[in-house]
Amino acid sequence: MTVPTRVPLFTDIDDVAARLAETGYLPDTATATAVFLADRLGKPLLVEGPAGVGKTELARAIAQCTGAGLVRLQCYEGVDEARALYEWNHAKQILRIQAGSGDWDQTKMDVFSEEFLLTRPLLTAIKRTEPTVLLIDETDKADIEIEGLLLEVLSDFAVTVPELGTIVAEHPPFVLLTSNATRELSEALKRRCLFLHIDFPEPDLERRILLSRVPELPEKVAEELVRIIGVLRGMQLKKMPSVAETIDWGRTVLALGMDTIDDAMVAATLGVVLKHQSDQVRAAGELKLN
Repeated sequence: MTVPTRVPLFTDIDDVAARLAETGYLPDTATATAVFLADRLGKPLLVEGPAGVGKTELARAIAQCTGAGLVRLQCYEGVDEARALYEWNHAKQILRIQAGSGDWDQTKMDVFSEEFLLTRPLLTAIKRTEPTVLLIDETDKADIEIEGLLLEVLSDFAVTVPELGTIVAEHPPFVLLTSNATRELSEALKRRCLFLHIDFPEPDLERRILLSRVPELPEKVAEELVRIIGVLRGMQLKKMPSVAETIDWGRTVLALGMDTIDDAMVAATLGVVLKHQSDQVRAAGELKLN
């Protein structure tokens, strides 16, 4: 089957970087390049990295800066074809059968029409005629069996519904898969994708991200918050602070009307960035906040 082509969303790498930056997402060169190549080559982009580095936010930013619709499949243990692709509205089918007055062949054709089809994220993205970003989030949390379904969909951007035939995407979506690497994804799925690893940003980039999201924050305060976040990420914590939590911390400081960072403020607001009591105790001890 010939894979349908999609009109590119971006003109070049600089266009990717500039338009993402307009949304507040500041990509490094590797990220901007990977997004451009995935767009230009029409291949899914697999983004791997620790929780909280901005993988999901990248998909949202791409959709926002291009005006594309965002369709999200949230993966979890036990997600199946009925939740990812489609299922039939059995209750509505039964009501139609009970109300039917024609012959059985006609009734059967009626109840297996698109009127009774419940589309889930994968089929929704394929059927859309507008520009679409399909986010397959936390792919590593799904059972390995679901990867076979993803392979079929991502190979041809087509779905076969036995009662209706094959539904082919007129305008294939931009596909972004995320993984926290809690398990290894299959080589077959990886071969279908371009790969991008995102780690926590360097301090200068994180400071610029923070200031772009909280522009009223004094630059010296932003530098100090990012420095402390870096120290926290170097500790043995259950959950390292995410970039989103760095931004929340900046907004917290602003809401408190503070223009300097001291130990008392850090101790009082650790709950903004650390969500486990054991992490707060460890951080308070290592930062000598007690």
